[in-house]
Amino acid sequence: MTDMDIFNKKTPVVLVTGASGGIGSAVARLFASRGYNTAIHYNSNETTAREVCDGLVSEGYSAEIFRADLTSSEDVKKMISEVEAKFGTVDVLVNNAGISLIRLFDETTDEEWDNIMNVNLKSAFLCAKAVIGGMIHNKKGKIINISSIWGVKGASCEVAYSASKAGLIGFTKALAQELAPSNIQVNCIAPGAIATEMNSHLSASDVSALCEEIPAGRFGAPIEVAEAVWFLANSSYVTGQVLGVDGGWG
Repeated sequence: MTDMDIFNKKTPVVLVTGASGGIGSAVARLFASRGYNTAIHYNSNETTAREVCDGLVSEGYSAEIFRADLTSSEDVKKMISEVEAKFGTVDVLVNNAGISLIRLFDETTDEEWDNIMNVNLKSAFLCAKAVIGGMIHNKKGKIINISSIWGVKGASCEVAYSASKAGLIGFTKALAQELAPSNIQVNCIAPGAIATEMNSHLSASDVSALCEEIPAGRFGAPIEVAEAVWFLANSSYVTGQVLGVDGGWG
């Protein structure tokens, strides 16, 4: 490597959507600790996002928070512009933002259906669309989508959620083929039961019953999902894949 190569070497940039949540914050912490400029996205939970960011900065890592409604094309474009102005082109996009909905199918309203599709699926479309220009220009990039075990096998009383996460898997597989010639890898992670705020509504008996179904006998930790994201971010010949992080449950 020449002196000019060293001078031009850019610190890699990761954008993690929904980074104020359990999995998102774990991903942000891991990438920041391993030398990435880390863009921490949030929509409404600024307090937690800022806590995550401040914690990283206090440890000497590079991080900043960015707000956007990911269902809005204009908001997403503005966020990406701000990230690029601060850190440069996004090298790794982690589409983690998402919401859940536990509801009988025939009680699911049109508004609830549209909302979960927008937050869980359209957001990935908008964010990917906003960053791929820079990735194609650089002839490299990673897009990692966080789906769910329910996107693979479906869940009773979570039809809308399962459908949105299954859509994310289809999105991943198709986009991977389209972007492979540009050396951009697109993959998906399907977490099983992870100990996050999204599952905090479960009772102790619910947790116990679920653990009996999971071969590993326990819930996963957010850092275990983050490590899978890190693996995919460093894989150059893995694309269009769905990696289950579910303790054998899938």
